Amino acid sequence: MAPKKESLYKVAAENRRARYNYEIGETFEAGLMLTGTEVKALRTGKATIAESYASVERSGELFLINATIPEYLQANRFNHEPKRPRKLLLHASEIVKLAQGTEREGMTIVPLKIYFNDRGRAKIEIALARGKQLHDKRETEKKRDWDREKGRLMREKG
Repeated sequence: MAPKKESLYKVAAENRRARYNYEIGETFEAGLMLTGTEVKALRTGKATIAESYASVERSGELFLINATIPEYLQANRFNHEPKRPRKLLLHASEIVKLAQGTEREGMTIVPLKIYFNDRGRAKIEIALARGKQLHDKRETEKKRDWDREKGRLMREKG
């Protein structure tokens, strides 16, 4: 059997502040329901998901709210709206798990990154997350600085 190639996927948008502002819990991979111009605009890599979140509607569907995918410049009058809510595609059991996490435990559904998998499909990595307090953020920053300093000392010494 031939060795499996490592999956190479292209990240279209990443939410770096999410790991700083939130304590990340369980992560999920969901499909995105997009129009043609949205896919082309995503491939340019100019989308932003920094202020976005996901919400479970009453109908049992999951939507990505407040994500910005800019208009595709080469498109004609059938271009998409940049900040429209986009449906996320997950299994029903996963949606139930996300809904329970947001209702019972007071967590938020945060997008971490949008990427294209090896088959060329647009996917989004979302996570159940709990917001960090200011002292938690400071603690995380101290730990990261210490790890960086420790690495420097180890390189100099050995």
